[in-house]
Amino acid sequence: MKKALATGLAVLMGLSVMTAGMTVTASADDSELNIYMWGDYISEDLIADFEAVNGCKINLSYMSDNADAVNKLTAGAGSDYDLIMTCDAYMESLIAGGYLEEIDTSKIPNAEANLNKSYWTEDLRGYCVPYLMNYIYVVYNKDTCPLEEITCYNDLIRPELAGQIGSVDGARNLFPIALVALGYDPNSRDEEEIKEAYEWLTKYNANVLAYGSTEQNMVNGAISVMFTYDGNTAWAMDQMGEDNPLVIAPFTEDPVQLGMDLYVIPKGALHQDLAYKFLDYICDADVMAANLVEFPYSCPNDAAIEAASDDYKNSPAFDFGYKTNIFFQEDVGDALPIYDQYYQMLKVG
Repeated sequence: MKKALATGLAVLMGLSVMTAGMTVTASADDSELNIYMWGDYISEDLIADFEAVNGCKINLSYMSDNADAVNKLTAGAGSDYDLIMTCDAYMESLIAGGYLEEIDTSKIPNAEANLNKSYWTEDLRGYCVPYLMNYIYVVYNKDTCPLEEITCYNDLIRPELAGQIGSVDGARNLFPIALVALGYDPNSRDEEEIKEAYEWLTKYNANVLAYGSTEQNMVNGAISVMFTYDGNTAWAMDQMGEDNPLVIAPFTEDPVQLGMDLYVIPKGALHQDLAYKFLDYICDADVMAANLVEFPYSCPNDAAIEAASDDYKNSPAFDFGYKTNIFFQEDVGDALPIYDQYYQMLKVG
């Protein structure tokens, strides 16, 4: 999802500046910072300003799937990347495997002061810094959807929705909703339950017009239902204008996914001092508030939300009633290859 470039942060020049009570000094040893993350997911102004402040160059490389990041981390990515974006679903295994540098939180005071500890929990704090979060929920166009209302995941496999759904992709996004629909734990490790979820997803797959670009397809009228991230929904609702017909499905029983994208420092990263400066920078309230203009996803930074625009705070994309009826993607450990096997079968089918 890409929104029109927002009014950027002011460009700050010089080797040493005072920003939000923090002195940032460029180092001759830290002239480059190598980051691996999702594409089109961070403000270009934010990147440019950090480069100007620190006299450095940020090299961004992009992943196409969470598995890409995990594969790089487990292969030993420290010689190539200083920061890698992963998600909460893989953290337990990454920590246990010793693939991450431990994080000294005293070097990121903005994170300590501003991040909500409900999301940056004790078991995560020593190894990652949360960036953005996303509710993954069902949205439909009340004017064009063949169903009068969508109230649960099982509605998504009804034949009336053939060719009507746009969907996010990925095994760890899709299988949980099937497991919930079947009455199972969304993080099940039981192969029989995962197989049943695969069979449910073949029916879902038959109703999906396209994976990815959900919000653009909705705005263009190609679909009437989307299973997507809250930030994509915010963009689509904004594009629809004052008479926005999009409705967040009012689930009452089925829980909704809440995922977190996290920055980690791979073991042996070469530019850790600069990585710490970047982590502290993105946790600054005003920096992240400006980033939310372009990328209006849910945010674990309480101070940034307070500083954010009224458009962000009042977006109907965040106005729904099941924020407490959620589940997180947990690390499924040894069951991950089972998920991958059935996911590949789903994609072929």
